[in-house]
Amino acid sequence: MKPLAQRLRAWLSRAPAPIFTLYGGLMAFGAYFAMFAFRKPFTVAEYAHAAPMLVDYKIALVVAQVLGYALSKVAGIKIISEMPPQRRAIAILVLIGGAEFALILFALIPAPWNIVCLFANGLALGMIWGLVFGFLEGRRLTEILGAMLCASFIVSSGAVKSVGKTVMLWGWANEYWMPALTGLLFTPLLLLCVAGLAVLPPPSAEDERLRVARAPMDGTARREMLTAFAPGLIGLIVVYVGLTVLRDFRDNFAVEIWSGLGFKNNAEIFTLSEVPVAAIALAMLSLLMFIRNNRRAFLANLVLVGAGLALAGLSSLAFETRLIGPVSWMIALGAGLYLGYTPFNALLFDRFIAASGRTGNAGFLIYVADAAGYLSSVALLMFYNFIGVEISWVKFLTEISYVAAAVGLVLIIVAGFYFQRRLTQDQSHDQIVEPEGHRAPLRHVRGA
Repeated sequence: MKPLAQRLRAWLSRAPAPIFTLYGGLMAFGAYFAMFAFRKPFTVAEYAHAAPMLVDYKIALVVAQVLGYALSKVAGIKIISEMPPQRRAIAILVLIGGAEFALILFALIPAPWNIVCLFANGLALGMIWGLVFGFLEGRRLTEILGAMLCASFIVSSGAVKSVGKTVMLWGWANEYWMPALTGLLFTPLLLLCVAGLAVLPPPSAEDERLRVARAPMDGTARREMLTAFAPGLIGLIVVYVGLTVLRDFRDNFAVEIWSGLGFKNNAEIFTLSEVPVAAIALAMLSLLMFIRNNRRAFLANLVLVGAGLALAGLSSLAFETRLIGPVSWMIALGAGLYLGYTPFNALLFDRFIAASGRTGNAGFLIYVADAAGYLSSVALLMFYNFIGVEISWVKFLTEISYVAAAVGLVLIIVAGFYFQRRLTQDQSHDQIVEPEGHRAPLRHVRGA
């Protein structure tokens, strides 16, 4: 008798699309949702009694974790792009196990020496996204699978903060032990979902025909990809830097921002404000799966990014002019932010690989963008700490939303025109789904 994993993989390879989508999407959602329980709960604590330092203690914790996360993204440019599929599941478990061990040390080592533990935590967690998305990319259903995965980091950040806040309010742990305990609470979900991802069958021959075969990329392949599309990719990465900075500030200092808006000690607000954001982003991203032409779908992703940037900027303007209240602002800002941010983490680069016709993987470009984004996030936090001017958390959030929206909109329009011209130079880059009953012959697709 075949082992259960082999039988489940064989069944999934024959399963109808809705069943496969539900299974794969839920496993990816659950795995990444659980990862956030090892990353974000510490941000809900204020650490008001920590000894004063050159840098505010909590800012130092955030900077340490984000710096570790950023350096992990830099390493991931090589590691994720070269990772063999069969090693992804064990890599996820080993890395998250290391992150939990760092949180235990964070509780055991007195402040401020425990700051280094948050650096180690971020270093361990920075590659999880690429490992999870590697199970999903290059499929006809990647849009809906990717949208479900992306919804996880929108909802999970608020949810694990609510759990972490509840752990402290109920007296289960102090603010130093709370992050480790919260992670342990989500360990069963993590183990279940990673095991579920491990049995997903690889992309089918039809998936490869429509979305280009996905394979590890060596240094030469990575350089050729960047060189071929450098002007457009640089513009997109700068846009993503702005979105990452905005997203990270809103996320890491949510407790301070909500306190400034009059919602102190409200554990539910972190989750309640993110559920509508996830629903909006999931609905909009899922619609992209109906665009069959890969070039058009990629350009539609750029339009979605632009719309998100516009919503983020306009919502802050509406809040400052008192057209909307604080809760409506945080939801609208989050919706705009994640409409712009989420495509970069999955769908935009997946469609770009398919439209370019180059064999490779989206994880490489995702990690190039992520490395730049998180390093810039560290720089912003240091700027906020040393600026020498007292600016409220709420005011600073509105200001960076204006900058990200204004600069990002200009660059996304320029990048859109560049890729529209660049990707249409060779019509063989287009991978078009034929109507039912009529399949185009498999073509060799030249690189740009």
